[in-house]
Amino acid sequence: MRADAQRNRERMVAVAAEVVAEQGADASLEEIARRAGVGSATLHRHFGGRVTLLEAVFRSSVDAVCVRADELLDHPDPLQALQIWLRAMVGHATSSRGLATALVLGEACGSDAHARVITAGRRLLERAQRAGAVPADVRIEDLLKLVNGISLASCEDSAQADRLLTLAMRGIAPTQS
Repeated sequence: MRADAQRNRERMVAVAAEVVAEQGADASLEEIARRAGVGSATLHRHFGGRVTLLEAVFRSSVDAVCVRADELLDHPDPLQALQIWLRAMVGHATSSRGLATALVLGEACGSDAHARVITAGRRLLERAQRAGAVPADVRIEDLLKLVNGISLASCEDSAQADRLLTLAMRGIAPTQS
């Protein structure tokens, strides 16, 4: 793919993520194209349609939280690194709400994304557990369910989501708060 075509594609995915976060998975493709500064035909040429574009948005979001987890492995405080990542996961869960339903993800796409997120988070959790900041019986799957519940309960209110995550972390690591 030519460099300009790749930049257009990346810009369309980034803009689509913003529009989907604002309007949901049924956001107007024409609005996405307009905000990205491309024609509707360009959007369709790159993605073919809504499902392929939404898959790209979802993968981009998963890529971002996995990269963030990798970056946080060098953070000096393992518990704080885990908390920062869980806050990023609340943002991911909130912004991608409705994507999985809209996509009716195939097993490969859904399983791969789920496995990548679990692996990324597990490394941070295990690091916090080795440091004695989080009990050994805490599982990453449980933390991700908490994040999803917080995302759903906060209805896009980031301040409330932050308060709920802080409360959950007090229960997970009470001596560290």
